[in-house]
Amino acid sequence: MSNFRDSEGLRIINNWMVEKGNAPFTFQMQTWQRFSNGYSGMVVAPTGFGKTFSVFLAVVIDYLNHPEKYPKGLKLLWVSPLRSLAKDLAKAMSEAVDEIGLDWSVQVRNGDTPTKVRRQQERLMPDVMLTTPETMHLLFSQKKNSRWFKNVKCVAIDEWHELLGNKRGVLTELAISQLRHYSPKLQIWGITATIGNLEEAKMVLLPYPNLKVTQIKASEKKKIDIISVLPDEIEVLPWAGHLGAKMVDKILPIIANNTTTLIFTNTRGQSELWYQLLLTAQPDLAGLIAIHHGSIDKKLRNWIEDNIASGYLKAVVCTSSLDLGVDFKPVDCVIQIGSVKGVARFMQRAGRSGHSPYERSKIYFVPTHSLELVEVSALKEAVKERQIESRDPMVLTYDTLVQFMVTLAVGEGFVAEELFKRIQQVHAFHYITEDDWQWCLQFITKGGKTLNNYEEFHKVIQDEDGLYKVKSRRVSMLHRMNIGAIVSEVMLMVKFFSGGYIGMIEEFFISKLKPGDSFILAGRILELQQIKDMTVLVRRSKAKKAVTPSWLGGRLPLTSHLSHYMREKLSDALEPGRLEKELRFLNPLISRQDAHSHIPKADEFLVELIETRDGHHLFMYPFEGRLVHEVFSALMAYRISKLKPLTFTIAMNDYGFELLSDQPIPISEDNVEQLLSKENLMDDVIASINASEMASRKFRDIAVIAGLVVQSQPGVRKNNKSLQSSSGLIFRVLEDYEPDNLLLRQAYTEVFNQQLEEARLQKAFERISKSKIIVKRAKSFTPLSFPLKVDSLRGTMSNESLDKRIQRIKEQAFKID
Repeated sequence: MSNFRDSEGLRIINNWMVEKGNAPFTFQMQTWQRFSNGYSGMVVAPTGFGKTFSVFLAVVIDYLNHPEKYPKGLKLLWVSPLRSLAKDLAKAMSEAVDEIGLDWSVQVRNGDTPTKVRRQQERLMPDVMLTTPETMHLLFSQKKNSRWFKNVKCVAIDEWHELLGNKRGVLTELAISQLRHYSPKLQIWGITATIGNLEEAKMVLLPYPNLKVTQIKASEKKKIDIISVLPDEIEVLPWAGHLGAKMVDKILPIIANNTTTLIFTNTRGQSELWYQLLLTAQPDLAGLIAIHHGSIDKKLRNWIEDNIASGYLKAVVCTSSLDLGVDFKPVDCVIQIGSVKGVARFMQRAGRSGHSPYERSKIYFVPTHSLELVEVSALKEAVKERQIESRDPMVLTYDTLVQFMVTLAVGEGFVAEELFKRIQQVHAFHYITEDDWQWCLQFITKGGKTLNNYEEFHKVIQDEDGLYKVKSRRVSMLHRMNIGAIVSEVMLMVKFFSGGYIGMIEEFFISKLKPGDSFILAGRILELQQIKDMTVLVRRSKAKKAVTPSWLGGRLPLTSHLSHYMREKLSDALEPGRLEKELRFLNPLISRQDAHSHIPKADEFLVELIETRDGHHLFMYPFEGRLVHEVFSALMAYRISKLKPLTFTIAMNDYGFELLSDQPIPISEDNVEQLLSKENLMDDVIASINASEMASRKFRDIAVIAGLVVQSQPGVRKNNKSLQSSSGLIFRVLEDYEPDNLLLRQAYTEVFNQQLEEARLQKAFERISKSKIIVKRAKSFTPLSFPLKVDSLRGTMSNESLDKRIQRIKEQAFKID
């Protein structure tokens, strides 16, 4: 202990920090100490407390104390989920090593790195390299790649909570396993914000029995001020989206009173809309306000990030593109527009403001409809109790495994028995059997049992030395072009006819529009001229109104933690003594719900039946988030149709769902418990949805990752339509001739775990089975049912006729009063 405390390296770093007016936090000192003692581990600390420097400086101190242990070349590999993080971190690290007086080079390597720089790196690797999981795998696919990694001392996995729970996390686990093979003494360090399953997160990252492992948790807590922005009046019949525009006048003073404000929305469409609303309300913000999301051109994004950092921009409307660790000192305020859907995401966004340890984070919550105020009250409670969601790690993702095996075969090749032993140690593949492994080998060499007649699936061969290798240059090239586990909606490039790139747009949105239609992108109103191959050609539009793009981000579900707290808050809503200001403000809405129907207590489940000119409505309120309600509503429709054959129109939101029929719905106090029974739950779910069709769509992504269908080829990128037809064909062949195919099994597993949220659905029915079921027959729409009714109308009407229809429904409801 005293040895480290007196070390030259620590003295140099302490002096450097003192010069900058800083002192290390206890958790930083602990990390440096443990690293010097040969530990691997995970650092858990709030945003803005110097998590990065806890691990980075640990390596620097160790180097200063023992330079002889560090040969020339790569010393520290820094893997982070976002490219935008790497640029900022590299800058901070470079400044630090310069000031400390080290001649280390710190460089970034990812998809944006110019070819010339990459070639230089391959000749001589930098001392510190910042990269992404995908780029790590690309490096493993290079010939003679082991020479770059044999002396790496440490690999740091930044924002581990963001990778855990998806296939990029599995890619990271596999990359660590390969680095350990090249550099057996490698120390592995994860850096994470707080999540609900920290112990499991550590185990997934560090599953190796021969490692000395530690977890270091900062005792410092980030102080967060959560401020609700209340509308002028309460809408007792609320509906999603319409409140927002009325709130612009309340947001402008917040922007004026702060240096730089980040305005978070959940979707790109929302960000475009709010950018327009703010500029229209205050035109002199032009040039001082920007918009940032994943579809904006990279150069423009870089300009925006630089100008946030310099304090030039007053406000930036953004999506989750600025959620993670981008350290912008001038940001002193965050505004969240509408539901944030989860406690962890809310804290992550709040932490973007007041980014230094002793500042308070300040986040304003702007509801887009009244019921979201219940959510703010729930968020406050969850933050106070430090209840944060878990991230469940993925296991047995065979698509990522076979991709990794081909990556190694394209690179230096592998010996099957050795690789199998290494793969069994990786958390994601702890449960892999010898039979599964043999299937994977057969798949990469012959395409498996069913596809072995097709030459294109014979990618890997075993050479005379027993080494599995790819000999075909074409297979190698195509494989390198398609490495990765991010399979998103295909994006099309948007350009002016006259030249000039604007951004990217999702194929499923733009393909619905006709030439001459206007839409909004990057803050501009554009008129569609034509779609040519993968490019959308546009010109500036003179139209005053335009369609705001819909993006898949809008389907983000409410997390189970947040829904639990929302049920609790609603349950408390009629107890005046315990009310927060949000619930006090909502009193007219709550009172109306109670008078016309019922406020469900935490141990109750509310079912509403309403009859209108449209037909017969059934409303249920599980408060389990949109994805669960999608399945729940299909299940109820199926069970009811077994009593009486009916067809339903279905609508859902995060709070509940509606079934609408033109005939009376046979549901009453007598049979409702049977309809909501947890018996035969998953059998009925499978019968109520087209699981095969869902699995076929999921299989498309799996087929791309596993290399069964090639997405990118030189100069060509297959569109979703052709990917779906190619993978759909393979899916049907496998269903008929090889039903035990591991990729096919995986498709169904992912449908159940991700799209059907099987575990959460089971828990919801478990909870309902212990609840008192309340059936209410209301004379008109209630505050809980009204937003669902509006959502069901929204898809079928223009905005103008929707507004008129909503007014009519409201008038009828108030007449009944």
